[in-house]
Amino acid sequence: MGLKSFLSKPFAAYIAAKQKKWSADPVKYQQKAFDNLIKVGSKTVFGKDHDFANIKSHDDFKKRVPIRDYEGLKPYFDRVVNGEPDILWKGKPKYFAKTSGTTSGTKYIPITKDSIPNHINSARNALLNYIHETGNSSFVEGNLIFLSGSPEMYRTNGILTGRLSGIVNHHVPNYLRTNQLPSYKTNCIEDWEEKLDAIVSETKERDMTLISGIPPWVQMYFDQLKEETGKKAGELFPNFSLFVYGGVNFEPYRAKLFESIGRHVDSIETYPASEGFIAYQDRQGDKGLLLLVDSGIFFEFIPADEVFDENPTRLSIGEVELDKNYALIINNNAGLWGYNIGDTVKFVSKFPHRLVVTGRIKHFISAFGEHVIGEEVEKALASAVEKFPETEIVEFTVAPQVNPDEGLPLHEWYIEFDKEPLNLQDFETEIDNKLRELNVYYDDLISGNILRKLKVRPLKKNAFIEMMRQRGKLGGQNKVPRLSNDRSLADELQNFLENND
Repeated sequence: MGLKSFLSKPFAAYIAAKQKKWSADPVKYQQKAFDNLIKVGSKTVFGKDHDFANIKSHDDFKKRVPIRDYEGLKPYFDRVVNGEPDILWKGKPKYFAKTSGTTSGTKYIPITKDSIPNHINSARNALLNYIHETGNSSFVEGNLIFLSGSPEMYRTNGILTGRLSGIVNHHVPNYLRTNQLPSYKTNCIEDWEEKLDAIVSETKERDMTLISGIPPWVQMYFDQLKEETGKKAGELFPNFSLFVYGGVNFEPYRAKLFESIGRHVDSIETYPASEGFIAYQDRQGDKGLLLLVDSGIFFEFIPADEVFDENPTRLSIGEVELDKNYALIINNNAGLWGYNIGDTVKFVSKFPHRLVVTGRIKHFISAFGEHVIGEEVEKALASAVEKFPETEIVEFTVAPQVNPDEGLPLHEWYIEFDKEPLNLQDFETEIDNKLRELNVYYDDLISGNILRKLKVRPLKKNAFIEMMRQRGKLGGQNKVPRLSNDRSLADELQNFLENND
């Protein structure tokens, strides 16, 4: 056992003990977070505009602070970006995490001195919790790779600005920097394919023990390794023992990723966002991610069917119920107040409170009133793959077809297979039956001959890669939407149908 591995274990035990304490009493620790946020926030422009001085409870807060998204808070964000201090949080942010928004264009999410520990310590604690649970600490001695965006930053009115993954890269602890890959120079390459070639060149002969990234981009890394070396990742890296991922539902990628590894490795799912690190997997055998209630964020939850209401129900952690979809709202020490991050979640356990991400509020299909959500399409596809275990899926998305050339309207599933099911029609039927079981409105539309059975449109190899390249979204932290209520993405993918010349 190396020195790093040896020293990590008592630290892991300390972090696990703290985690056990706050996860057993989430209401207490959320109240502490709330009280601190209101105290500091009362001295800001936002706090004065919303009468924070007279907020004594969550009920008081709900009366004064409405739910907003980035567009709703943009007048305040604009003032922060222009360099004004004490607008949403005390002083000025230390960083802006730059992201692209669907309605707001470029978004500048503030990260403050107070909120940095949420991003950095949460990622660290996910690994330490794993070490404490499993006893496996050997991975800290080998080479660790974090597939991420460029760490290069520029200044916006004096404030460092860049991708969240690049900002986090600057805070990797010194004791891990000596074995972190890829090199800084390689990580700064903007073109994803050029960067991937350089990453493979740097890592293919190294002792990789931990690999982290968004699953589709990790899959591209594994594919490139196999093409260059003829070996699967698990054979090429015999000490590779831990895969860390986040950003998308892992299940559609699981079979192909582990086939590319060639053997079992442990994995940790995380739930990071530019707005805050929200949860991580704390038990290898348990479903769900542990909500981080002691990390500078006060969470609120809106029943998903009320999210567009003028005065939706807003629940705190002590009021949530199991197996109900909620829109996730955050208030944090970066100055986000009543902020709707656009995700829906569902709690699968309480005390400790563990959740799963069920979809995006804006990613749904309801062209005919069916309101199909991401969780439902992913469950339906997973059911079909289970019935057809030979199937391996690279990527997929779903869209409505309101005006087909013939027949009734339908949902079209654009799927890039690595290995197609033996019987595609039976595969379609299995997806359709499961979706009807999961969504009564969809079932009614099929039964009532308003919609016909869904259709799978197999895509050529690398269809999604090419589409993302054309969009300028290849690699890094970019993700393909699981489903859309319009045809913009589907129409692009029509060019990549398997049976097209």
